[in-house]
Amino acid sequence: MLDICLLGTGGMMPLPGRWLTSLMTRYNGSNLLIDCGEGTQIAIREKGWTVKPVDVMCFTHYHADHISGLPGLLLAMANAERTEPLTMVGPRGLERVVNGLRVIVSELPFEIRFIEITEAERVLELAGYRITAFRVNHNMICYGYTLEILRQGKFDVERARERNIPLKFWNPLQKGQTMEEDGVVYTPDMVLGPSRKGLKITYCTDSRPTASITAHAAGSDLFICEGMYGEPEKQKKAREHKHMTMAEAAGIAREAEVRELWLTHYSPSMVHPEWFLGDTRKIFPATYLGKDGKSVEMKFEEDEG
Repeated sequence: MLDICLLGTGGMMPLPGRWLTSLMTRYNGSNLLIDCGEGTQIAIREKGWTVKPVDVMCFTHYHADHISGLPGLLLAMANAERTEPLTMVGPRGLERVVNGLRVIVSELPFEIRFIEITEAERVLELAGYRITAFRVNHNMICYGYTLEILRQGKFDVERARERNIPLKFWNPLQKGQTMEEDGVVYTPDMVLGPSRKGLKITYCTDSRPTASITAHAAGSDLFICEGMYGEPEKQKKAREHKHMTMAEAAGIAREAEVRELWLTHYSPSMVHPEWFLGDTRKIFPATYLGKDGKSVEMKFEEDEG
């Protein structure tokens, strides 16, 4: 099971009832954070979650509304007596930006490990996820992220017995390891059935529509995308500032054939995004408005029902 929570859904500046951009996921005892806008640690506490188990932080880019909550969050993690290493992922310059923000949080009881992305696409295996970072089109270097939880096939006891595979190798083979004894090699495909459907979530803010977003969002169980503006007359402004309208996000969702779209990263000028939801759903019916604290428990296909 995968827990997902939109902690903050605002862009540019926080508003009463709308913190700045951040998303948290929880899976298998580990937490992952995408972006860390102002108020993120408060939003985590309002949700009833905790900052201590955050093992991975991914940053889309380094505009203040996506990273200004980091110093306070790091201090909160330190005060929670965290000692395990923390991995941070982001565009080139990540270590320099974070160390600049850490001037006011200089002493931490845990190591920060930096992974800086320089290419158009990067695939990482972290904390049980396959994370794909892909470049989008903003007015500074910016990435979207696809999170996938892949599921291998079920262990077939009868096949293992028929092949006389020693019992001591069953567990390693189930975990994907290749084993060898007395010149005989045992591989996972000898005992595992076909791969099962996993979970796929794609997250993108601060971008014009691009082919890379559509390609990486394809088939996602959940697509979280900025809907900076709802008003049709804001189309020109969206193009000028390299942002996206709610209608454009819905167009991507339709083309990518995602299961569900959540809109986020609203302009401070858009006080009532619900006014534009009807027209947006004409483009992609499974569109929902993100709001601070909006969450879902996503189950694997065979666990649903």
